[in-house]
Amino acid sequence: MSKMPVIYVVSDSVGETAELVTKAALSQFDGSDIIIKRFPFVEDETNVDEVISLTKYEDGMIVFTLVRPEIRQYMREAAAKAGIVAYDIIGPLIDQIQVLTGKAPLFEPGLIHKLDEEYFKKVEAIEFAVKYDDGRDPRGIIKADLVLIGVSRTSKTPLSQFLAHRRIKVANVPIVPEVDPPDELFTISPKKCFGLKISPEKLNGIRRERLRTLGLNDDATYAKVERINEELQYFEKLVERIGCPVIDVTNKAVEETANIIHNIYQKNLTTG
Repeated sequence: MSKMPVIYVVSDSVGETAELVTKAALSQFDGSDIIIKRFPFVEDETNVDEVISLTKYEDGMIVFTLVRPEIRQYMREAAAKAGIVAYDIIGPLIDQIQVLTGKAPLFEPGLIHKLDEEYFKKVEAIEFAVKYDDGRDPRGIIKADLVLIGVSRTSKTPLSQFLAHRRIKVANVPIVPEVDPPDELFTISPKKCFGLKISPEKLNGIRRERLRTLGLNDDATYAKVERINEELQYFEKLVERIGCPVIDVTNKAVEETANIIHNIYQKNLTTG
């Protein structure tokens, strides 16, 4: 059995940009059992020699983002001498922008992370919201900045995503009478948890429309007023037990609810 190919992602910063571009290229090959090994903070020729040696040993290739021209040049020469493919992602673009603008580059590693730190926090929060959506993993309750709880169709998922774009990590948990709530809900601070309340009439309309959209009978138990009242009564008892704030989302847009939650969250951060 032949060994899997290896790509060394080399950078004079943390290497996220090079790894992201490499993964984007690999997605065109359906993953293709290629191993990515990140080699960050390459600052001198010794570091380059080390990664060249490793790549040569594993019969792999190098993808690199090195902004300092002398290290970039050394990488190209050392790779060519070793018979290794080393693909420069950022160098040619820097050179062309220099020609276009007539300005000299700063040649300072890691600037993108200073500029885009908020962007990466946003991406991390969005990925968190997806991972811990709909109570998939109760461990997310402990890790989250905020936890949303509510019965089905109270906009928990869109709220989680909306808040994630504000760099807040949100987990959400569906409340169902037949399912015991996760123990983690009772171990976190009540300030961290938000209950989403809705009127039975509004929820009935939303659920009936949801069933029709799915091509199902809108008279199913899921949309019956009796069932909805049962769920909401269970929800009320649970939020009272937790002691968390409750927001009525009956006549609120997602953006409006998100603003309320965000403001309370920010206030809690400043007051402790």
